[in-house]
Amino acid sequence: MPSIKQSVGGPIEARCTKCRSITNHIIVAMDEAVPVKVQCNTCGRQHKFRSPTAAKKAGVRKSVDPKAAERKEWEDMRPAMQVSQATEYSMTTTFKIGALINHPVFGLGIVQRQGGSHKMEVLFEDGMKTMRCK
Repeated sequence: MPSIKQSVGGPIEARCTKCRSITNHIIVAMDEAVPVKVQCNTCGRQHKFRSPTAAKKAGVRKSVDPKAAERKEWEDMRPAMQVSQATEYSMTTTFKIGALINHPVFGLGIVQRQGGSHKMEVLFEDGMKTMRCK
């Protein structure tokens, strides 16, 4: 099958950026033997030529496990904790950010942030917990 020489005004298939699909185009501008700018026959938009067979770049995503990050943060804070200074947890007590508390089920925890009215987030050894407070 003979190859067809491409020229300005000639037809070509390309990926349209507006239609988001491979459509027929008309070549508007060329750089030597390579199309540079094309016009979509479907939507009429002019854009730079994008080959219909261009491979997408594979994105590398690192999945961050929030539990692992919380465990690491706990391990970093643990040596500085003094159990004797921990306040016993009670729903009727007010706690400040950074306060060390002792919970009967979860153990030692550090208040990380206040979350709205009567709530706080506490980092325990097994992860972040939302606790009720005054």
